[in-house]
Amino acid sequence: MAARVLHARGAASAGGLLQRAAPCSLRSVLRGLTSSSHRPREDSWLKSLFVRKVDPRKDAHSNLLAKRETSSLYKIQFHLWRYEGGYPALTEVMSKLRENQEFLQFRKARSNMLLSRKNQLLLEFSFWNEPLPRPGPNIYELRSYQLRPGTMIEWGNYWARAIRFRQDGDEAVGGFFSQIGQLYMVHHLWAYKDLQTREDIRNAAWHKHGWEELVYYTVPLIQEMESRIMIPQKTSPLQ
Repeated sequence: MAARVLHARGAASAGGLLQRAAPCSLRSVLRGLTSSSHRPREDSWLKSLFVRKVDPRKDAHSNLLAKRETSSLYKIQFHLWRYEGGYPALTEVMSKLRENQEFLQFRKARSNMLLSRKNQLLLEFSFWNEPLPRPGPNIYELRSYQLRPGTMIEWGNYWARAIRFRQDGDEAVGGFFSQIGQLYMVHHLWAYKDLQTREDIRNAAWHKHGWEELVYYTVPLIQEMESRIMIPQKTSPLQ
């Protein structure tokens, strides 16, 4: 799996198996994926959905074991950044941000909102569509796979031949793999009009000859997987 030299790209935010094809190549576009969990606000609308107090029954031999509120739903934020020029560009951007007083003030304020934060540096698979701004409204699904060490090339070769099964509805946004951060991580980003459209498209894939073979051979490569449904922010190019 040859990796091309990192080259300039524009900025973006974010999320056939049987026919033989050339081994997959990796498009050397550096991306940063940031996920964060926000602190719950006292005036959160979500709190109105939960009972604030549960009293133990007085007519039964029972005790209140726990009292808590769950208000962390819909609090996870994902940002996908694209850097022109690969690692040198990333280093330059980080250096400039450290000297930008406005950004430093923002970072200080942001730290008071976060419970946790993770970063990954990613490269994208060359056989995926180029992530481009698109009109909405759409929902996005980020499917993340923790692969077994040493299986990245095999994963890429299977998907290079299978991606055509998932492009009929223009739902394939981008495919990425980690270089720094949690290693052997793959992220597939899909766009759908709504959840029902997502279900229809995914079910239709099983009627295409070769899709079941992709699943058969790629499932053993996975250690863990996770699916997230995301709603774009108003400032995102992906709507």
